[in-house]
Amino acid sequence: MELVFLGTGSMVPTKERNHSAILLRYGGDNILIDCGEGTQRQFKFVGISPTKITKLLITHWHGDHVLGIPGLIQTLGACEYNKKLEIYGPKKTKIFMKKMLDAFVLEEKIDMEIHEINGGKFYENEDFILEAINLEHGIKCLGYSFIEKDKRKINVEYLRKFGLVRNPILKDLKEGKTIVWKNKKITPKEGTIIKKGRKITIIADTKYCENAIKLAKNSDILVCESTFSRELIAKAKEYKHMTTEEAAKIAKYAKAKKLYLTHFSQRYKDTKPLVKEAREIFKNTFSAEDFLKIKI
Repeated sequence: MELVFLGTGSMVPTKERNHSAILLRYGGDNILIDCGEGTQRQFKFVGISPTKITKLLITHWHGDHVLGIPGLIQTLGACEYNKKLEIYGPKKTKIFMKKMLDAFVLEEKIDMEIHEINGGKFYENEDFILEAINLEHGIKCLGYSFIEKDKRKINVEYLRKFGLVRNPILKDLKEGKTIVWKNKKITPKEGTIIKKGRKITIIADTKYCENAIKLAKNSDILVCESTFSRELIAKAKEYKHMTTEEAAKIAKYAKAKKLYLTHFSQRYKDTKPLVKEAREIFKNTFSAEDFLKIKI
């Protein structure tokens, strides 16, 4: 699993920070969360082809989170994208997508499937679950969690006692079934070890709210907007954004393991003071930077 930060700025991009976009890579899935202006160029810098994208999760329809969508779709068409792009977003996403794409002449079409969601579990396969929750930003805005399912791993040391190392019967054990080997009954509790699944939460634009804490609960990594320093809390409230301290409180109360701050106002050339503020509340805090890659 890998998180790739493609854009960590806010409404106005800077030389160092592009508009919002994060890529979550897991197995054969490449999940793009938001697609701000210039996102497809950011893919060039990190050496990842945008044709690998399988899902696009839209947090909300403010321009700095979606203006890169038409260009991305045009590029996918030109590159003969042969997947079905699954797009998820809040209410009115279908209308907004139609209006956006109607404004351009896209000669090469791609196959898209657009879903409007209103929180809760909206996708599941054998490996992971995607969940969303409504945040508070003045317009419909969603936060997202990627939840990896727990997996059973063979308890090699235990099974070696019975000379059971490589055998097709181990498949049943991994599926949670009791097996019999040389007249010995072996239960999944004895013969396997549960590997706890990982949880990644992305909290986009929002003011401080209980739903953000609820979504982030027990996250291994929490990526959270922190547009302003604590001295600008009045401005944060006015624009329904968060301060570094509020992002840290969410991580603390949600019992997250690690916090990455993002969506910084253009006024901050150096984010070290912002990280310092957050660490007073939640020690394991870091600043996200464009092109940062995190192996999880």
